[in-house]
Amino acid sequence: MSAKPITGQCHCGNVRVTVARTPDYVNECNCSLCRSLGGLWAYYASHEVKISGETTGYVRADLSPASLATHHCPTCGTTTHWVPLEDDPHPRMGVNSRLFAEDFLDGVETRYPDGKSW
Repeated sequence: MSAKPITGQCHCGNVRVTVARTPDYVNECNCSLCRSLGGLWAYYASHEVKISGETTGYVRADLSPASLATHHCPTCGTTTHWVPLEDDPHPRMGVNSRLFAEDFLDGVETRYPDGKSW
């Protein structure tokens, strides 16, 4: 696992995401939102993530209260990350690990939480 910063990007390259290290694990959630977004979530504290480029946020209207906003590139639509709705710093945010090179997740456990049942 890498302990050095790693950068990935959206499909068009307008949004770049740099993380401090390889994640401990990733989640492939089966809730309706994550399935639609195609997210494979790696988790970091907000100080471990640098995002450059413009993103657009989306907050689910079907949850009350809503707790997070997912972000995507407004040009190509690639899902980039999610953040809690509270002010920064965040102890945990999600980064779409599909933004990184295929070998980014070599040796990283994939978990399958049952978000559909939440």
